[in-house]
Amino acid sequence: MTRSIRWGILGAARVATNRVLPAMKQCKSAKAAAIASRDIARARATADQFGIESAYGSYEKLLAASDIDAIYIPLPNHLHAPWSIRAAEAGKHVLCEKPVALSAAEVAEIIRARDRARVKIGEAFMMRSHPRWLRVREMVRNGRVGDVRSISGYFTIPLGDRTNVRYNPEWGGGAMMDLGCYQVNLARMLFGEEPRRAIALVERDRQTGVDRTVSMLLDFPSGQGSFTCGFELVWAQRMTLIGTQGRIDVDVPTAAPDGRPTRLLIDDGSNVFGETIQVEEFPSVNQYGLQIEAFSRAILEDGPVPVPLEDSLLNMRAVEAILRSEESRRWEAV
Repeated sequence: MTRSIRWGILGAARVATNRVLPAMKQCKSAKAAAIASRDIARARATADQFGIESAYGSYEKLLAASDIDAIYIPLPNHLHAPWSIRAAEAGKHVLCEKPVALSAAEVAEIIRARDRARVKIGEAFMMRSHPRWLRVREMVRNGRVGDVRSISGYFTIPLGDRTNVRYNPEWGGGAMMDLGCYQVNLARMLFGEEPRRAIALVERDRQTGVDRTVSMLLDFPSGQGSFTCGFELVWAQRMTLIGTQGRIDVDVPTAAPDGRPTRLLIDDGSNVFGETIQVEEFPSVNQYGLQIEAFSRAILEDGPVPVPLEDSLLNMRAVEAILRSEESRRWEAV
């Protein structure tokens, strides 16, 4: 029987209870073995709900558990770096929700902790494990749409509850850290290179000061990335790649549903009315489960994690350049 990685969950955040824990129950190489919350009653209730063996009333006690191999961190953004480092120091592998840190300097600190402890740490960009995005990357590399020159898209949600942690500037709130980081990550993956500079228009929430809407432009050696992310707008997610010989449209590129198939629209661009569009459909999958399974196999087989910290460092440098441009009102080097 193949050994399963025993996971401990730091916190009972919504992404853990709604997405990751249900997905983990389907994994062959992973098992949710413990959960911690500063509210022990909440930890026990979540443990009972998902059949988790152990519940702890502190994060420290979970990290000290000798029967836990890896830690999943869904805490608020400002706690990602410190608890990733503490988990590594406890000898645990770590999968941390995005953004793994609030700055490139913090990512560098996590890398040093990882290397000292000789553990694996990765950032949870779950869409990178989805077969649809693996297919898009394959088509780009194979020249299906020629040379990609433009990648654009939008990611907006109707968030308006000021008590939500995403409206707390001290906790790493704002649309760029919550939504825009996905867009930057995908653009970098698809171009296969790093942006040289970035510029953005930023609209801030008057009450909390967080970036509420961000429209950004990324200058890559091979082309341009242009994206908008924001709160207090209708649900909208789309990404489009345009090349010299075709176009690929991806609807709901980040939060792909696990209850129905997903699609790609591929057009050779020979007809402006879209009469040459071809549709590729992908069976329903749980991208959170695929991510956990891939990370668990990386531990068992001593292989690479899906999104390593070196990629996280480059992503955060681009995010920082985007946000710096708000103050400088000019292009900022990445």
